Amino acid sequence: MARFDAPRSQQDEMKEHVVAINRVSKTVKGGRIFKFAALVVVGDGNGTVGFGIGKAGEVPDAIRKGIEDAKKNLIKISLRGTTIPHEIIGEFGAGKVLMKPAAPGTGVIAGGPVRAVVEAVGIRDIRTKALRSNNPCNVVRATLAGMAQLRNVEEVAAIRGKSVKDIL
Repeated sequence: MARFDAPRSQQDEMKEHVVAINRVSKTVKGGRIFKFAALVVVGDGNGTVGFGIGKAGEVPDAIRKGIEDAKKNLIKISLRGTTIPHEIIGEFGAGKVLMKPAAPGTGVIAGGPVRAVVEAVGIRDIRTKALRSNNPCNVVRATLAGMAQLRNVEEVAAIRGKSVKDIL
C-alpha cells in the first residue's frame, strides 16, 4: 500500500470511526488483568483513509492511541464521482471483501467494518459484500487493500502510454 502523508491541518479535520472495541484479559498470580483494544478508522471524506489499533487499560486511551496510529498510516484512494472506478476484491489473511461501483442514489450497501472504511473515504454509492472472515481487523485490512489497488482511467492511460480516449 502506498503511504500518504497528509499536512497537519488536514489531519486535524479527519473523521474518526471506532469499528470495534475488544476486552482482552491476562491471568496473573493475583487474578485477571483486563485491557482494551480499539480498532479505529480515520478519513477526510475526500479519498484519504487510514486505520489503527490502540491498546490501553481504559477505553478512551485505547481509542486515542488508535486514532494516532491511524493518522500515521494514511493512503490515498482513487474515486470516480461518489463511487469507485471499477469492481475489485480486496484480500488480507482470511478476510475477503467484494466492492462494486453503484449508480448515484444507491447509497452505501455495506456491513459494519466495511461501512466505516467506505464512509471515512467519502464514498456515497457502493455495493459491498464481506466474504469469508468476519473478524473486524481482517475485514478492514482487506477493504483497504482492495481500495489501494483501485486505479482511475487517467492512471491506467499513463501506465499504458496511451491517451484516455484510446482506453475508453
